[in-house]
Amino acid sequence: MSAREQVLGRVRDALAKRPATEHPGAFEGWRPAGSVRTGVDGFAAMLEAAGGEVVRLRDDAAAAAWLERFCRAFPAACTGHTVPAELRPPLPTAAADAAPLGVSMARGAVAETGSLLMDARDGRRAQLLPPTHVVFVRRSDVHETFRGALVVMRDDLPSAIGLHSGPSKSADIGHVMVKGVHGPGRLIAVVIGADP
Repeated sequence: MSAREQVLGRVRDALAKRPATEHPGAFEGWRPAGSVRTGVDGFAAMLEAAGGEVVRLRDDAAAAAWLERFCRAFPAACTGHTVPAELRPPLPTAAADAAPLGVSMARGAVAETGSLLMDARDGRRAQLLPPTHVVFVRRSDVHETFRGALVVMRDDLPSAIGLHSGPSKSADIGHVMVKGVHGPGRLIAVVIGADP
């Protein structure tokens, strides 16, 4: 018997002796009921409190026009794989590690935490390497809770979901807050379908 089979045998034996327990039920969040902000307003308040920026636009055409104006300050960009053609930046393409701007499409957003749900299939490099990150999210994909978002996504879960809840920041060295240490120092969430 191999060492692997011995270890797995001990695990099986331990599990067989363990008493059965009922599932504890749905996790209802870590904030007291009634304190969770909801919808786009809740998402925006939480993301902005963490240093992120929120832009609310009516539709894809307004989002494309906003992106065209925003891109004037950048020489090049990298774009996530799931960004629709009409929301791609009108800039030359650069590798993610050299691009000053990354543009992505979020799978959703969570109002209770101000988090953007980033699908690994969009391309993690475009989400993490450029110093400025623009993320489009549709108003219909803003969920009250993380659990609610996962329930909606359950039939199409990616191999990894990134939770982006503001610009990257750290105070590890000397307790001095520095932005852009482990990812973008500027994060702009563009909510499409929300009244400006």
